[in-house]
Amino acid sequence: MATVKPKVDAVIVGMGWTGAILAKELTEAGLNVVALERGADRDTQPDFAYPKVVDELEGSVHRRFLQSLNQETVTIRHNSSSDAVPYRQMGSFKPGTGVGGAGTHWSGCHFRPLPEDMYLRTNMEHRYGKAFIPADMTIQDFPVSYDDLEPHLDMFERVCGTSGKAGVINGVLQEGGNPFEGSRSKEYPLGPNPNYLGAEQFYKGAKEMGWHPYPIPTSNASGPYVNPYGCQMGPCNACGFCSDYGCLNYSKASPNVSILPALRIKPNFELRANSQVLKVNLDSTGKKATGVTYLDAQGREVEQPADIVLLCAFQLFNVHLMLVSGIGKAYDPVTQTGTIGRNYSYQNLNRTVMFFDKSVQANPFIGIGGAGATMDDLNGNQLDNGKLGFVGGGLVWARQPGAGPVRGINVPAGTPNWGTDWKRAAADNFRHSFYFEVQGACMSYRQNYLSLDPTYKDSFGRPLLRMTFDWQDNEIKASQFLVGQALQMGRTLNPLSILGDAKKDGEHYNITKYQSTHTCGGATMGSDPSTSALNRYLQSWDVPNVFAIGANAFPQNNGYNPTGLVGGLAYWAATAIREKYLKDPGPMVQA
Repeated sequence: MATVKPKVDAVIVGMGWTGAILAKELTEAGLNVVALERGADRDTQPDFAYPKVVDELEGSVHRRFLQSLNQETVTIRHNSSSDAVPYRQMGSFKPGTGVGGAGTHWSGCHFRPLPEDMYLRTNMEHRYGKAFIPADMTIQDFPVSYDDLEPHLDMFERVCGTSGKAGVINGVLQEGGNPFEGSRSKEYPLGPNPNYLGAEQFYKGAKEMGWHPYPIPTSNASGPYVNPYGCQMGPCNACGFCSDYGCLNYSKASPNVSILPALRIKPNFELRANSQVLKVNLDSTGKKATGVTYLDAQGREVEQPADIVLLCAFQLFNVHLMLVSGIGKAYDPVTQTGTIGRNYSYQNLNRTVMFFDKSVQANPFIGIGGAGATMDDLNGNQLDNGKLGFVGGGLVWARQPGAGPVRGINVPAGTPNWGTDWKRAAADNFRHSFYFEVQGACMSYRQNYLSLDPTYKDSFGRPLLRMTFDWQDNEIKASQFLVGQALQMGRTLNPLSILGDAKKDGEHYNITKYQSTHTCGGATMGSDPSTSALNRYLQSWDVPNVFAIGANAFPQNNGYNPTGLVGGLAYWAATAIREKYLKDPGPMVQA
């Protein structure tokens, strides 16, 4: 029989970025908050301390900071007529676990959306007509605007100590920044990080193409910084261990560095690590959550009653919890009814690699997670999508998060996979090559969705989440165009050789190849409860004391990394809870 804990004002599931933000904001409002994290408690000391954190085998092969797929995973299939199989080895995406979540092992790229990203469907229909959007494409407008979110996007940047260069401040263009960005109220907290050789060459090639390069905004500190919570950061030392690793130097923003030092000391906050939430408990009407049930560190079943339930887990597992808890109606792609699982999307990631002679010293072992150079000339309204024949745009960027022998070495086409010739190619090219990544938007479709698997269960006896997803013609066409543009720019630098990995016609989604951890949708925000799970404040239409905070709320994914928008939405939702919901608990938007 479950142990029942004393009731609290709010219980938070997951202690990554969104969980930490909501916990900090709600404890500031005077609420008693309990946070439940399925993984271990983690902090810079001792978990990310040098030298044990800079271990490629442990971080990039054994996946020390990622979730255990033995306990909880997803199944994946390409379409509804095929059988799904479990995701048994980290490949396409890498959910985190433990305090900090994926916010500990991210690279640090910290973008805002373009204003037009927030009303994508309306924008496409206005520019090209309703018939331009494929019949099976289910893209939607966000129910909030860029201007609504700007103060909250700014707050997240201040918390993270984001390094960058503004392009537009209060409507005035700024030299050296992104001229196409939405107007911001302030400059970035810190100036840009220094460029490495690939980024310097990116500026050269982009200008040859007539593009407008600017520094990638990144939450890797370019200098010493103290954030609004009093948390301190030190300048990045370019160690090259960002992606897959916690930061040893207090230089990469994370919940552990940027929020938890100020949160842990709050008397009205309690963090319980190694607490696996199994379900959200509902009352007899199914319209009100009474708390959650979880397994504690000793495997004992515990009930935590609460007035507010905040789902702040990784995107996939927010959706999973809503499905297993019966919050809302599961999406049916045949009838197109139901909203939980609808509009799953991803990121359209590709790469070009350039190889040079030994006079070019790229030194890829040096790395600052998200730092480098990019441009928006192929994104948003800068593209003529009608002429190109696809919806969405993307970025080309030069980024160097660090590389090493275990993480992989780029070699030219025609090199054997092993043996003497491979060793020679690796030695000849490791220090003399760099890459440009091509990151595109991913639209949502009727046939791409999340559901419960009828066959496979997790170690706790619950049906696994099932992902039905494949690349569609729109994303393949976009990949081919964007990679073609990147190859054209790369050739202006006169490399000895160049590789590009654009998607081929008819190519299927490959779960074994890493393509970003930018999984999105499945419990989206919207203005219509028949096509969205959440209202504009990320509040469940069906159970109004449940909020689902994360990339699950995206109706589709744009060309940027999602973290900046996720953090902005978290502060937006926290403000709504503090200023609206607590004064009058119930639906903040009428269905």
